[in-house]
Amino acid sequence: MSIQRFETGPRMSQAVVHGNTVYLAGVVANKAAGESVTKQTQDILATIDSHLAKAGTDKSKLLSATIYITDMKTFGEMNAVWDAWVSPGNTPARATVEAKLAAAQYTVEIMVTAAK
Repeated sequence: MSIQRFETGPRMSQAVVHGNTVYLAGVVANKAAGESVTKQTQDILATIDSHLAKAGTDKSKLLSATIYITDMKTFGEMNAVWDAWVSPGNTPARATVEAKLAAAQYTVEIMVTAAK
């Protein structure tokens, strides 16, 4: 079975397709870095939509999501954006974890897996 990689760099690929499964790397808010959790989550989800489209799928086919936030007090703020974005009736298995991220300007990181 072949493996297809998208936006491949020396350290990682932004998306990898193996069979009918699409794996995305963790996505941070490059355009909204340093802004509110709401804006960062919106930016991240737009990027996820784009990566999924390049891989031939969309958010209605999400299988799982792992969300990292730097402060669990912002869980509700992040969830408000997530709930407005996620495909009704097609919600993935999901975990949310409080963690330090790679740089201080990032407060949210989301990694998803989807079917094609």
